[in-house]
Amino acid sequence: MTYTIYGIKACDTMKKARSWLEEHGVEYAFHDYKASGIDREHLQQWCREHGWETVLNRAGTTFRKLDDAQKTDLDESKAIDLMLAQPSMIKRPVLDMGDRTLVGFKPDAYAVAMG
Repeated sequence: MTYTIYGIKACDTMKKARSWLEEHGVEYAFHDYKASGIDREHLQQWCREHGWETVLNRAGTTFRKLDDAQKTDLDESKAIDLMLAQPSMIKRPVLDMGDRTLVGFKPDAYAVAMG
């Protein structure tokens, strides 16, 4: 099976995740959501599976640069709108394994998920 890894090309965490997959012989397709965008359906699915608080990258500079009005009273709907407008606010990578996804990169979690 070929997995899909979602993220942006220049991200260090993405580079680590892609290297890990390659070193372990895992085939994957790379979806750059800065270049190719992301749709609401994917974001809603990831938020259902992990919670919007996990999917929204609050630690990144894109989120931190938002004005206070955009950061207050966040809920899933508002978070998804922000991520659609600025895909850099999506925590990366998101690894789609078909029946589930992994958000973020932890080598141990990847190793367990790959069996």
